[in-house]
Amino acid sequence: MIAKIICYALSGLEGIPVEVEADVNKGVPSYDMVGLPDAAVKESKERVRSALKNSGLLFPMNRITINFAPADLKKEGAVFDLAIAVSLLKASEQLLGADVKDIVFLGELALTGDLRPINGLLPILISAKSHGYAKFIIPAENAEEARYLGGAEIYPAASLADVVRHLVGTQPIPPLETREFVPGQHKRSSADLKYVKGQPIARRALEIAVAGGHNMLMSGPPGTGKTMLARCLPTVMPDLTFEEALEITKIHSVACVLGEEGIVSERPFRTPHHTATTVSMCGGGNKIVHPGEISLAHGGVLFLDELPEYKRSTLEALRQPLEDGCITVSRAGGTFTYPARFMLCASMNPCPCGNYGSTDRTCTCTPSEIRRYRRKISGPLLDRIDLQVEVDNITYDELTSDEVNEDSASVQKRVNEARRIQRARFEGSDIHTNAEMGEKEIQEFCGLTREGDKILRDAFESMKLSARARARIIKVARTIADLDRSENILPKHVFEAVSYRLFDKL
Repeated sequence: MIAKIICYALSGLEGIPVEVEADVNKGVPSYDMVGLPDAAVKESKERVRSALKNSGLLFPMNRITINFAPADLKKEGAVFDLAIAVSLLKASEQLLGADVKDIVFLGELALTGDLRPINGLLPILISAKSHGYAKFIIPAENAEEARYLGGAEIYPAASLADVVRHLVGTQPIPPLETREFVPGQHKRSSADLKYVKGQPIARRALEIAVAGGHNMLMSGPPGTGKTMLARCLPTVMPDLTFEEALEITKIHSVACVLGEEGIVSERPFRTPHHTATTVSMCGGGNKIVHPGEISLAHGGVLFLDELPEYKRSTLEALRQPLEDGCITVSRAGGTFTYPARFMLCASMNPCPCGNYGSTDRTCTCTPSEIRRYRRKISGPLLDRIDLQVEVDNITYDELTSDEVNEDSASVQKRVNEARRIQRARFEGSDIHTNAEMGEKEIQEFCGLTREGDKILRDAFESMKLSARARARIIKVARTIADLDRSENILPKHVFEAVSYRLFDKL
């Protein structure tokens, strides 16, 4: 007898339907698998055999053939275990009367018959739902991840025996109740802008960067608060929408870094060490191609502390994702495209000793050492950083002042309002922030006054700016205008945007 069960394979962030066919016939006992199964899938023979026996079920001692269709797609991982077990039970007539049609079975089996969780469940469920499937049986430990998917019947099972009892109707599994998404419900950050003393220019630049999704670089001596400012970014980032949360959760689920809550409820803040390799930053792997740090930072912030200490090849790999908002990773395991639309925040010292340009410290570096240090960051990469600000030392009186600074919650309110304006502006398009605008949107939404154009022209000629730098200045000016709730970009907005091109003025 032949039985057909629906399962799903994961390719990048997309689920691909796989039909698991089991043929159980009389003959010399054998167990063959066809359809490009990898080692993990082939090893399911022993997992399924033990799981059936330890669940009080019979393993058919016949000639067994398992086929995975489509046959030209490589099948990887243990996600097929449950589908294989159910197909064998159906083919050996142990599930008489059970309707398994249009149910997607997902899960890894333990030798005891318990169901173990799988990685990448959410992208699989979303893809299967888009293909018309509405019933799923999943491991109980994946339940939290699946609760946020509406419009589907999802049954969390703890074991193979539970699945069998559910299918034959003796003990149905209650479907998961859909949970409402609440953004930011798991925030535990102790950072807050009210604890940052002084640095009004850097604080202002940080607000503009977050409001428009712009990249930001802070340069200054050590101990001036650059890292502290960067760690305040999550506290002023705009709240996640449900659609954004699902997209980010898909990436984290595939990368096996999803938390117990089952969904990412706050924007990512990734801080890879400067020894990070290009592969760990961009994504890859020997067999399974995992997302890298820039994809895990999608929808949030990628913070690179001590920027010149990173390998030049690693930094140069950021140039294309910063422009396109995605990255295509080609490895032996396949070619996959992952989203990588993140806000880059970086910090650096102006020279090896850190005191070049300081108002109260003496630099001990030679001109050649300073040039060599700064050459670690290429001009094309700097050109993609919209706001470049200097963070200098503050006085003791400023540090011990009782003056209460504006807190992160107040700044976040203005950021949320600016993002609301941008969502309304770009409604119906794939653009969400001012930083993502192309030339078409700049022409449509970023008209300059005659005086504003003169300011930009003078800066373009005196600072020897590139066409990309000019476009990014206009985008920053548009964000500053949004923070001022101004429909038009005024000359003061252009002037402030130009002032944040630190390295272009050196």
